[in-house]
Amino acid sequence: MGTLKELGYEVSKANRLQKMMQAFGASRVGAWFFSKSLHGPDRLLFKLTNGRSTLPTILAGLPVIMLTTTGAKTGKERTMPLLGVPIEGDIAIIGSNYGQKKTPGWVYNLEKNPSAVVSYQDRSATVVARLSGEEETNKIFELGGAFYPGYPKYRVRADHREIRVFVLEVAT
Repeated sequence: MGTLKELGYEVSKANRLQKMMQAFGASRVGAWFFSKSLHGPDRLLFKLTNGRSTLPTILAGLPVIMLTTTGAKTGKERTMPLLGVPIEGDIAIIGSNYGQKKTPGWVYNLEKNPSAVVSYQDRSATVVARLSGEEETNKIFELGGAFYPGYPKYRVRADHREIRVFVLEVAT
């Protein structure tokens, strides 16, 4: 059974207002704003709704997963809200960090320890993260860009670094 089925993860079509919010999030100003302000409130809303909702889900129609990794330096659990990209029964995550200059910390955590827990709504699964190859990465960016216009823009803005992409597969 793949990660998609295990979690019941699905991407719904965004309405007009949600598409406008996606366009703002894809802009340089919107990406900067959300990169600085979204994570804390998003985790709180996720907790308050027992995993049923997040701000990007409400405002932009985007399905968000919560990825819990083990800190590469601290060894402590770290949870980050991320947009998942469905790919062949699994979920991919893109280390774009909103197209910002730095690679997000969760990338380093997965590189050191690929075991993680992913939650979506009220379901969770233990997963193993696998770094995708160049061809698969391009496919994931294409799939992600089909429902969120920020990914292609983030890739251009972060062309000074390698954006790592992981596929989350259910641990056996």
